[in-house]
Amino acid sequence: MASASDICTLISSLALRLSIWIFLRWIVPPLAIALAAVYIPSFFISFQDTAQYKVISDELDIIVKETVARGYTSSSSSSDIDLIEGAEDGPLEELDVQETIQYEKREPHILKTMLTGLPSPSSALWSWATFALNMGLIAMAIDVVFRAPIMYPCHDTSFGRIGYVSDKSANILVREPYAYDVKVHYRPVTTTPSAWKQKTLAASQPEYWLTNDTDFTSVIQLQSLRTDTQYEYVIETSSHNVTGIFVTAPRPGRISALKDGKYTFVHSSCIKPRVPYTPLQHALEFPGLAHLARWIPELRPYFMLFLGDFIYVDVPQRLGKSAEVYRREYRQVYASPSWPAVSDNLPWIHVIDDHEIQNDWSANTTGVFDAAYDAFTNYHASANPPPHRPGQTYFTFVQGPAQFFLMDTRRYRSPETSDPNDSSKTMLGETQLSDLLSWISTPTPSGVHWKILISSIPFTKNWQFGSEDTWGGYLSERRKILEAAWSMSTQQGVGVVVLSGDRHEFAATSFPPPKDSQWPVGASVHEFSTSPLSMFYLPFRTYGEIDEEDVCIKYLPDGNSKFGAVEIMAPNHSEQSLLNYRLFVDGKETWSHVISTPPLRDGSKRAKDAVWG
Repeated sequence: MASASDICTLISSLALRLSIWIFLRWIVPPLAIALAAVYIPSFFISFQDTAQYKVISDELDIIVKETVARGYTSSSSSSDIDLIEGAEDGPLEELDVQETIQYEKREPHILKTMLTGLPSPSSALWSWATFALNMGLIAMAIDVVFRAPIMYPCHDTSFGRIGYVSDKSANILVREPYAYDVKVHYRPVTTTPSAWKQKTLAASQPEYWLTNDTDFTSVIQLQSLRTDTQYEYVIETSSHNVTGIFVTAPRPGRISALKDGKYTFVHSSCIKPRVPYTPLQHALEFPGLAHLARWIPELRPYFMLFLGDFIYVDVPQRLGKSAEVYRREYRQVYASPSWPAVSDNLPWIHVIDDHEIQNDWSANTTGVFDAAYDAFTNYHASANPPPHRPGQTYFTFVQGPAQFFLMDTRRYRSPETSDPNDSSKTMLGETQLSDLLSWISTPTPSGVHWKILISSIPFTKNWQFGSEDTWGGYLSERRKILEAAWSMSTQQGVGVVVLSGDRHEFAATSFPPPKDSQWPVGASVHEFSTSPLSMFYLPFRTYGEIDEEDVCIKYLPDGNSKFGAVEIMAPNHSEQSLLNYRLFVDGKETWSHVISTPPLRDGSKRAKDAVWG
């Protein structure tokens, strides 16, 4: 029968291995430390029973012999007589005690030992081997949590990246911690090379030094660029040069001939280094970015819309709440060996989500807000399109066939409550909501056929796990946005698409107007929610159609790397524009879907009749 220490060792070992496997693959709150504290002492208690042989029987034989009668003196010495003095008359008895022990050689039970973490019954070697295995797993968990923060604080990191590119300008974010002039050389890509132009950030001069106030970051803006033109550039920093290509945007209402008659951009969210975990990877490697990098030359997107969770300051464990902790997380991404392949030829535009602040953040501007937004502003907002209002963190821009509204769904929201229909709750805040509704209803410039709403969290309520953190928890405000979109689409023939992320799954959802309402089915809003770009996917299913308000088009949950490509086309001899959505999972194109702008007339069919793919 197993001893109490064996049972304790077995349970704690198996639980330890399972928890660390889950931790390394999905990064959930770890139990490894607590389980290790139970496993280690129980292992050593059980280890004390290790022996090469096992006693299978232990017999004790007692043999009684008659020796000498009382009073027999012929050969007895006086000492013999003394020994039996006081004995009763009669024969004396001698006891002969013999113990017989039978041993059996123990088997080491190698497989059982290595699988369970229990000490081997007979082999110290295999006992130490299984113990070392568990200690190795604990070391991996510690490696995930502490290796990057301790070994890669990235204080000396210098870099440059392309941010928002309009039809006439380009924002370049640079970080230069040394007194060094940062120079940007750029020129159009033409058959006959033209002279390089130069823009310099004179950071070597004391009055222009970059300081710790912005974590040594600044934005260089290239102006007076040619519309719809490919540019090559070189950014000189103290540590290395960054070279690449960007393309200025087409004018509003136009689609570039440079891109095969398509206006293309990509989107995703959620990145964390070394997920799933591999011990030999660089501490700052993002496996999923390699999949995106392979598709950039073929897709030729204008930009990446990254919808939040660029850092995970609180996963797997928060190591502080200061501005420096947040800044370090951004520096580590930009110092990653995976980063150049997805940024040298691809501008990035960002919105913020919870893990740039704290999981499921709904505390408005309290607590760690200032520290979190300090880092987000310096590294992302500063290189974004101009804010819709000065000092705010929601953004709008228009280029080519589309208008964009990048919502901030964290800064202005009211705390979550259990009632999703509570009309007093707000996701966007009064001012941002008013600006969004006005933006939706305002007529688009000629040739602009799409309004793209960017939300860091899903617009659909079909994600039933944690729905209170999504628009599913703010249905009253969501209804106002949908009604404004249905009205605008009906009146103007402009399509509305929501792009979102956050849930580490993919789902395409349609939001048709209510039956028998004033809006035709052709005015339906569509959402494509895609993530992660390089992070874990959920091992269980959380999305499901609840009613006819949110119609599921496609649900694809699996995959550690997902991103979507949006291609907008304007077919010849058509008043309608087409939007082709292409989904890529772990480097392979998995699904595509086409929707069209609504016709300027009443529709007659339901949601799924307005789309095809």
